Amino acid sequence: MNRLRLPIALFAMSFVAAALAQIRPDFAYNGIGRPLKVNVHIPPGHRGAVTIELLEPVTAEPLGHADATMGEQDLAELFPKLWQEKHPKLVYAQLKIGDERVGPALVLQPMLNPMISRLKADGKTTEFVADEDGPKFNGYRAYVDKHLVLDTSMGKIEFQLRPDAAPNTAWTIMELVKQGLYRDTIFHRVVAKRKDGTPFVIQGGDPTGTGSGGAGFSYPLENSPLHHDFGVISIARSTDPNTNGCQIFIALSREGTRHLDSKYAAFGQAVKGGEAIIKIAAVPVGKEDRPNDPPKIKNAHLIDAPPYGTGPKVLQRADFVK
Repeated sequence: MNRLRLPIALFAMSFVAAALAQIRPDFAYNGIGRPLKVNVHIPPGHRGAVTIELLEPVTAEPLGHADATMGEQDLAELFPKLWQEKHPKLVYAQLKIGDERVGPALVLQPMLNPMISRLKADGKTTEFVADEDGPKFNGYRAYVDKHLVLDTSMGKIEFQLRPDAAPNTAWTIMELVKQGLYRDTIFHRVVAKRKDGTPFVIQGGDPTGTGSGGAGFSYPLENSPLHHDFGVISIARSTDPNTNGCQIFIALSREGTRHLDSKYAAFGQAVKGGEAIIKIAAVPVGKEDRPNDPPKIKNAHLIDAPPYGTGPKVLQRADFVK
């Protein structure tokens, strides 16, 4: 009997996941000037005119819309300006039925030659230099918008990813999550307060648990405009700005982490689980800020994001610390 039930359960889970993703791309990578094929799914019970909106990041303000139907659509035909923009920026393609936004949006990230990060002569200050060929536009990376969930020993923490701020970092972390890197890792560093008394960070995601491990590769720092603040998740690195890897840290306050802005690639913001963040920050620590009994990341996974602009608000420290 168990052998029969497992495939049915798996089928049901895959069906639910497919039903939630209302716009799904045929391919993640779509070269410039080519079709950008997606599949539109209209869930049962929804009535009204079907449109796809292009939305501005953060504000969710509409940038344009086009009529759509169920089945295969070509976003390059529906929105010719996608290929005509001289300086394209990341946008969200959101399904709308009548007046209701339905399902997670599609992230449309322009593939641009990245800025190169390097240290200045002082060996401390990071600068960003444009590629010698300039910000060449190569096409779009398209994928369903996701939230990141860390299932920790202190509770679950959910993050809204911010590919508009650090697109390549967010993509890399999603791939690491999908492939199981964060299973059974620990928070190896907890700095509840800096010397000046301001709350700092909790850090984890090292497969070795030592603070010096990684995923076996590194990638350049992105100049993220997302400010470090309570619940913001960012990438740890060594002195060299091109050593971003898999270690993550969660900021505990704006006052204690504002100096990290642009020096570390912030790529998401917590929308649930503030209590868990505070609990992890409160564990007793020993030498080098290592917890005596390290909290664990039991698992990490991705879930479909709510329709863009309708999700839970970003957490504020004041809501959890009196």
